[in-house]
Amino acid sequence: MDEVRPVVEEFAGRMFGGFARRDQRTKGQLYLRGLMLDGKRKSMQPEAERLEVDH
Repeated sequence: MDEVRPVVEEFAGRMFGGFARRDQRTKGQLYLRGLMLDGKRKSMQPEAERLEVDH
């Protein structure tokens, strides 16, 4: 996953760069990373567990 991180960060920057708040941009990037990880369920709790963050 580390090799795709710069690509995701660049995409997230373009996608969420217009958001006024930094926390929204950060959460958007986390969400994209969570969608790309292995796992069948793409809801908040399973994604947070895979990313090892609090949902």
